Amino acid sequence: MVPRREKIFNIPAVIAAIVVLLVAIEAVTQMVSPETYLGVLEHFAFVPGRFTYAFDPGLVSDAFDAADSSESGAGVARFFLGDGSPQWWTPVTYAFLHAGWLHVGVNSLWFVAFGSAVARRFGPPRFLLFCIAAAVAGAALHFLTHMTDLQPVVGASAVVSGAMAAAARFVFQPGAPLGETLGFADRQDEEIYRLPALPLRELFSNRGAATFLGFWFLMNFVVGVVPASVGMAGATIAWEAHIGGFLVGLLAFRWFDPKPPFSVGRGGIA
Repeated sequence: MVPRREKIFNIPAVIAAIVVLLVAIEAVTQMVSPETYLGVLEHFAFVPGRFTYAFDPGLVSDAFDAADSSESGAGVARFFLGDGSPQWWTPVTYAFLHAGWLHVGVNSLWFVAFGSAVARRFGPPRFLLFCIAAAVAGAALHFLTHMTDLQPVVGASAVVSGAMAAAARFVFQPGAPLGETLGFADRQDEEIYRLPALPLRELFSNRGAATFLGFWFLMNFVVGVVPASVGMAGATIAWEAHIGGFLVGLLAFRWFDPKPPFSVGRGGIA
């Protein structure tokens, strides 16, 4: 009998497909002319001010001065405002664009690490819906905190953050060691991805989960305040969008979980 060869990486097909798509899109945007790239941003990046302008143009009128006192800054703001109509697809499409290879590379690595466990648990259809919800939530929270901003927002960080929070709901309880639920171990026992999720009350009392959540919020704050800490000096990190996606993974987990909500130990909010 020939022993079964263990795989070093065991990445779900839906995760691999999304990563390939993100890398392919970044490769294309790197090859096109600057004018074409600006056109891509104009039509597919999320611009909060365009949505505000649709119902209250007066709120956005000062953004041209606030964006930059220079003529070029006002021109950039005017360009991304366009005709002022909201582009309703951009709260999703912005997640497919990135600000360079470092940006897409970091997001892809974290997406593989945490998204693999979540994709196995949810299944491809539910996982894709979850990704859309996390992206939209990220755009929504960024909008609420930057209603007149005319700078384009790009990146899948909200989706990645949502996957991290969703994984935290079921990878820290006994029987689900963290290292065996992030997609790097080839196990025949798929039940490790079907363990009952921790109720929110017990999630915050679980030492491993609480440490992870605290570390995530701390790092998100540091990255938002000091972008140079992740090699993106001079960039503006939409850290509020990260929180929006994270909250979807944490609070809306049960809506995407294919199994009925369970309680672990004492009863709590699933």
